[in-house]
Amino acid sequence: MITCHLRYLIDPYKLHEFETYACMWIPLVERFGGTHHGYFLPHEGPNNVAVALFSFPSLAAYEDYRQRSHADPECQAAYAFAERTRCIASYERSFMRPIFK
Repeated sequence: MITCHLRYLIDPYKLHEFETYACMWIPLVERFGGTHHGYFLPHEGPNNVAVALFSFPSLAAYEDYRQRSHADPECQAAYAFAERTRCIASYERSFMRPIFK
């Protein structure tokens, strides 16, 4: 299993728009075979940092999702929404592997 950790720098005045964007992606990731662990929005601390975590069975499965998402109309609508509202200033993507005991 591989977990994608996304760290977003968001516009704190467009938190509602970012939340709308986040709600668009959760079912999309799951439709493509991933498990979405949620988006985490600012509460205490910096008001412009949000995080998302989702997992795929393998890096190959994640890469398949990425390729298929670029051709999917609903995914393209989510990308366009973020671009149109400018709720995301930037993001960083990293991959981790979980340890279960």
